[in-house]
Amino acid sequence: MPTATLPRLLMLATAALAGSCSPTAMTADRTAAFAPLTWDDLTRRPRPAADATVAYGADALQKVDVWVPRGAGPHPVVVMVHGGCWQTSIADRRLMDWVAGDLRDAGVAVWNIDYRGVDRDGGGYPGTFRDVAQAADALRDHAARYHLDIRRVVAIGHSAGGHLALWLAGRARLPADSLLRTADPLPIAHVVSLGGLPDLEATAASPDNGCGTAVVARLVGTARTDPYADTSVPRLFPLGVPQDLVNGREDRIIPYRMATDYVARATAASDRATLHRVDRTGHVELVTPDTAAWREAKRLVLAALR
Repeated sequence: MPTATLPRLLMLATAALAGSCSPTAMTADRTAAFAPLTWDDLTRRPRPAADATVAYGADALQKVDVWVPRGAGPHPVVVMVHGGCWQTSIADRRLMDWVAGDLRDAGVAVWNIDYRGVDRDGGGYPGTFRDVAQAADALRDHAARYHLDIRRVVAIGHSAGGHLALWLAGRARLPADSLLRTADPLPIAHVVSLGGLPDLEATAASPDNGCGTAVVARLVGTARTDPYADTSVPRLFPLGVPQDLVNGREDRIIPYRMATDYVARATAASDRATLHRVDRTGHVELVTPDTAAWREAKRLVLAALR
């Protein structure tokens, strides 16, 4: 994982927000006193190792790491989706190793998927979405071998992965003519989004988001009349599954309004969506064990899998 790219992204987003926002003095003082974690703070930690890796396609990125708890099982499962602005050059599945290991220690199996980003051959539309869908559906093929309970599946995604995790939960509602539609998608019982970007139309209209806007066009494609119809989560409302959004109030990558606006739209569409704000929390804390943000996310996952 190119860890040098991630801190640069965080610094660029911080600088952009500093020039475009006019917070009150109180908020400015509070933010200035808070030093968010960096990607180096996370990646310098000892890295836990997965128990196995399985392939769902021929490409080197079409892989899933499997984290299996002790005991006979069957184990409840988290389908985990990494972020990185939908770009492989920014992050891959290894970014989630630390929280995957923490969930395994708590008795939860993790199906940590990778996929081709928009910057890789075969990525973008429809490849990135098809990869994520195939990776999730491959859980069925390997459940017996690893003693996984596919009746208890929660999806969790960080940043751009929050969008993809929520999209997985809504796949059954894809338009009939969509290239992404499949007959029997893996059912997702609950979604936890960590600093996600679920509304692609809002992201494309928000230059202050840390991923920028050009990447959205590369993700959804531009050769279709309505490229958001089968790619942006609000277009699939109601998803029909509970959705928890965990967001850091001092996140410099994902503007906080992305979460509040999404929850308002989901609730208006009769979905169960809840925002969990974590103060003194940036973007990295959301996938770092022992932080308040991850403790909240872990609590939500364990409660959903009871």
